[in-house]
Amino acid sequence: MIRRLEEIERDLLARRERAETEGGKGEIDGIDLTLQLLRQKHADATRFAHRTSHVSLGIPSVRPPT
Repeated sequence: MIRRLEEIERDLLARRERAETEGGKGEIDGIDLTLQLLRQKHADATRFAHRTSHVSLGIPSVRPPT
């Protein structure tokens, strides 16, 4: 997933550069917002990928018959 996010970021940066060349101010603003959100998602994904802690679910118990 992280590699895919990096690929999307490269594509967005290329689109932003093209929009700058063509003078698309509205498109640049949209791409900047998307890049900001994408980078936050990338940071979250990286943090979760390196998480090594385990969650204890406890030992299941057998209920007595009713």
